[in-house]
Amino acid sequence: QVQLVESGGGLVQAGGSLRLSCAASGRTFSSYAMGWFRQAPGKEREFAAAISSSGGSTRYADSVKGRFTISRDNAKNTVYLQMNSLKPEDTAVYYCNAGPGIGVLPWAYWGQGTQVTVSS
Repeated sequence: QVQLVESGGGLVQAGGSLRLSCAASGRTFSSYAMGWFRQAPGKEREFAAAISSSGGSTRYADSVKGRFTISRDNAKNTVYLQMNSLKPEDTAVYYCNAGPGIGVLPWAYWGQGTQVTVSS
């Protein structure tokens, strides 16, 4: 089992940047694929980005491709989401997720979420 804690959210103007972090507990972090999902008010949770356990493979939603970058540091048990050129439509609660493979996310393990608000 893994526990996830997100941080780094906040209020930013359109065009700005934020970096989200997700710290994981447990000694098996390097065996998990990791993903970022987001949920805007009144909408369903949606996929944003994912990274394989080794970091060698990444996937992005079309809506964030070219603006967001997912990365991980297995020595620090942490996954990051660098968000650039933010738009008001990126406003959402961002959740970290862990699972056994990049192709099966989302899996059972979720963080509590961190709020990102982009003002126009």
